Amino acid sequence: MRKDNNMAVDVSENPLYHDTWKLMKKYRDVVWSLELSVQQVKNSFALEYGSSIEDFLDSIYIAGADLTGSDLEHHAKCIERSHKMLKLVETAVDLLRNKHKNGEVYYWILYYTYISPQQLRNVEEIIEKLRPHVRNISYRTYYRKRQEAIEALSSVLWGYTTRECMEILERFFPDEASGT
Repeated sequence: MRKDNNMAVDVSENPLYHDTWKLMKKYRDVVWSLELSVQQVKNSFALEYGSSIEDFLDSIYIAGADLTGSDLEHHAKCIERSHKMLKLVETAVDLLRNKHKNGEVYYWILYYTYISPQQLRNVEEIIEKLRPHVRNISYRTYYRKRQEAIEALSSVLWGYTTRECMEILERFFPDEASGT
């Protein structure tokens, strides 16, 4: 929160900040869900067809078979969309880390807060992990820098505004944006 002319301005009210904050809060869940989904598909496929999905798909492509409209195609597209979103986040975080003037600090804050495979129990643990990467980090500094990191990541992810980004995504991925 920032005060300008005795008025409090809460950047968390900005829809871009909110979208990025929600996305990052769900990041570990999406990674876990995607990994489980891929593993379940592979296991069920091996049980049902007696081969790996990769071997099966290779043979299908060689035979020229079409999987359009099948459950297998639908599930594969869902996994692919989730994977693309995770890749987009990873790329944005890497760009932030490598190009932003505070990128290294923001990276470690985002990493320990949202991205690391194991979620830390509380802010105290996050701050302890940050100490080798961020000098003189206090609770207050952590919360301020975390907000700055989310704002910076928002500008990388969403660029203009969320509405404009959706229009751009619809142009690049028309089938996916309409939910088909």
